[in-house]
Amino acid sequence: MLLAGDFGKAPATRCCSENGDQRKNIKEKSDINIAALVGNERVCEGTDNGDLPSYVAEFIEKEVGNDLKSLKKLDKLIEQMTESKMHLEEQVLTVSSEIPKRIQSALKNAEESKQFLNHFLEQESHLFSSINSHLLTAQPWIEDLGAMINQIEEIERHLAYLKWISQIEELSDNIQQYLMTNNVLEAASTLVSMAELDIKLQESSCTHLLGFMRATVKFWHKILKDKLTSDFEEILAQLHWPFIAPPQSQTVGISRPASAPEIYSNLETLFCQLLKLQTSDELLTEPKQLPEKYSLPASPSVILPIQIMLTPLQKRFRYHFRGNRQTNVISKLEFSRGLMMLVLEKLAADIPCLLYDDSLFCHLVDEVLLFERELHSVHGYPSTFANCMHILSEETCFQRWLTVERKFALQKMDSMLSSEAAWISQYKDITDVDEMKVPDCAETFMTLLLVITDRYKNLPAASRKLQFLELQKDLVDDFRIRLTQVMKEETRASLGFRYCAILNAVNYISTVLADWADNVFFLQLQQAALEVFAENNTLSKLQLGQLASMESSVFDDMINLLERLKHDMLTRQVDHVFREVKDAAKLYKKERWLSLPSQSEQAVMSLSSSACPLLLALRDRLLQLEQQLCFSLFKSFWQMLVEKLDIYIYQEIILANHFNEGGAAQLHFDMTRNLFPLFSHYCQRPENYFKHVKEACIVLNLNTGSALLLRDVLQSTSGQPPATAALNEVGIYKLAQQDVEILLNLRTNWPNTGK
Repeated sequence: MLLAGDFGKAPATRCCSENGDQRKNIKEKSDINIAALVGNERVCEGTDNGDLPSYVAEFIEKEVGNDLKSLKKLDKLIEQMTESKMHLEEQVLTVSSEIPKRIQSALKNAEESKQFLNHFLEQESHLFSSINSHLLTAQPWIEDLGAMINQIEEIERHLAYLKWISQIEELSDNIQQYLMTNNVLEAASTLVSMAELDIKLQESSCTHLLGFMRATVKFWHKILKDKLTSDFEEILAQLHWPFIAPPQSQTVGISRPASAPEIYSNLETLFCQLLKLQTSDELLTEPKQLPEKYSLPASPSVILPIQIMLTPLQKRFRYHFRGNRQTNVISKLEFSRGLMMLVLEKLAADIPCLLYDDSLFCHLVDEVLLFERELHSVHGYPSTFANCMHILSEETCFQRWLTVERKFALQKMDSMLSSEAAWISQYKDITDVDEMKVPDCAETFMTLLLVITDRYKNLPAASRKLQFLELQKDLVDDFRIRLTQVMKEETRASLGFRYCAILNAVNYISTVLADWADNVFFLQLQQAALEVFAENNTLSKLQLGQLASMESSVFDDMINLLERLKHDMLTRQVDHVFREVKDAAKLYKKERWLSLPSQSEQAVMSLSSSACPLLLALRDRLLQLEQQLCFSLFKSFWQMLVEKLDIYIYQEIILANHFNEGGAAQLHFDMTRNLFPLFSHYCQRPENYFKHVKEACIVLNLNTGSALLLRDVLQSTSGQPPATAALNEVGIYKLAQQDVEILLNLRTNWPNTGK
């Protein structure tokens, strides 16, 4: 077997029959032509990878192998490889000769394209100038045509206006003709068309046309309604409507009219004709709706013929059960109680079928609560009698009610927080109303809690009311968590509009809950909770005592959490503004207080230039937050800020420097005439909030004699009452004796006593 390392060496037996020249020629031809076998993929891979010797060794081993007689094939192989090499060389020469031609062709095409492009650019320039020239020539025509088009459009609008008037008058004339020929059905149909035109015109800005249309519809509607109502009531009277007696007595006491089929036919005809007036009646009549806080689904108006049929029943009901009638007395409530039992039986039978349909169950609860309210407030039904609230208090029904209330409350919270107007106050443009700057989401949430309270306050059992109270507290906590999450997203902009709106919302909810805690209803619930907790031993004696003495309320836990959140948010705002003020005060800290001219050397005292950035930053932030925070929050904010500012100026500016007479006077002027007045809009005596700074200025600006006397008194009566009296005499109440001594040592304008 021929190894790769022995490539180019012939076997010993072959060397005997071939001379050295032949071996040399064979080796050269082999080296030259071996790469010509391009048809084989392994050749390409081997040569590409630089592994030609390995491939040649494999090739020789495959063609020759261990059989020395196979060497006879070498001449044939060399001949084949030589032909392949020549063929490849021809291909290379062919390609080499074609490439310059292709390049020349491409260059020629590019040159032609450039010429075409230049030609097009020349045409474009010519066209551009021609168009501009044409536009300049046509400009007067355009203006004239524009004026004519405007006139045409104006005429078209007038024409359309007249067409509408003509159409209205045509319909009006048709109704009049139909009524003159007693064709009420066609008149009613024409009125329907007129009402539909009125609806189409609602988006028009032609107020006079709208008024004319509405007046015309109202005119014919009244005529047709009065006529048809009169005829309809006459037919109902013939049928002895309303049927208030039992069917048996009706058949015995009242004979059936002989023309009953005709009466019923007329009834049907008039009913259909009245239905034709439904569109115009809905257009002209304001529907009676329940308050929005009940969140009842929208329902269509009762059709006109049914309204007419209900009129005598409504009159009888109002006559008997309202006012001072004998039928509207407490003694007749036995009759009401009997009717109520029928209602309770029906309600108890229907509720199990509606428990798992949220919309129907919620609608049922709404109707029951509305019915109960009207029953007690309008008809004076005693709350001690059986009522529908007892049915709703049944365990299964009540738990379902709680679940549905929680579900819809959470959905409402999601909706109010995702609203575009969630953080905008509804009363932002009304100063007198918008004192608390309450965002819409917070007001909507508290209205939601108020509605829930209104829904469960008439429950007969206190334990059921307490469960609803726990639901309200859970909702408050959930809303607080949501506000906290939104607040964390706005932390980087703690002075921004949304952050302030969240803070206003927290403050509003906390304030309202504190007010509710003093409400009689919640005080009664607190007493009921006290009894329950005492029975179950769930609270300590101290907590029970606090509840019993009214020191705490049912909302204390929620109020404490909200107050903590409010304090944290206010603190973050104060820290933000304080950092800005400190940055603005860097130059003021470095003021040369030792070398400032005295007050007598200056014509007029003026604010230190280095204090301007500090005061400007402070003023801008105060104005911004005064507009964005409610009054109570802003008051807390500026008082917290002043407390930090007072300590900062006292420790970082005053105690860190020495003052000559001019420096002390300048500091006093900057503080009393510029810094303190910034807060005069918010309180009468702002200097009382800067006690450290105010008293330090007093000490630094004492005349030399008073300062010497005060220093002597302090040194001679350390810690004694005379020292306190001496400090009070010069207006020092906040600073300790040691602080005053330090401040006295910061003065540099002492007389030279030789000590």
